[in-house]
Amino acid sequence: MPPTFTTILAEHISRTTGWVAAEAIDRETVRPNRAYVAPGDFHMLVESAGADRIIRLSKEPPENFCRPSVDPMLRSLARCYGSRLLSVILTGMGQDGLRGGDAAIAAGGAILAQDEATSVVWGMPGAVANAGLCSAVLPLAEIGPYICKLALRPAA
Repeated sequence: MPPTFTTILAEHISRTTGWVAAEAIDRETVRPNRAYVAPGDFHMLVESAGADRIIRLSKEPPENFCRPSVDPMLRSLARCYGSRLLSVILTGMGQDGLRGGDAAIAAGGAILAQDEATSVVWGMPGAVANAGLCSAVLPLAEIGPYICKLALRPAA
């Protein structure tokens, strides 16, 4: 994603969700009720620092022919959050998210994917769905309510 697009994407997320959304800043502490967008041409990773989680921006080589890539982010999130990680793969080209999704599942996390009918391009969600990594494959309009249901269920 080019740098100008990620700024516009963050603004769009804020307008449509009511959440504070912004491009991530290197070494920023992850805070609740906030959405972070990887800046164009940077991988976004998360590291543990005691009880805090810290965003790290990386110029490591592209993965899946892109930077930012979902795979390095998911691998870092799997290390930090383990079984508390819920990932959602939305419409997108290619298989970005597949290898990182493997790491998320191996760490005990869960993945949801957008269904083919509501995806503009079913490459990314299709890759994780066809690999059998998803807990659910849902139409876009059902993903938010499904996440709320998961978040409100009693702890096991």
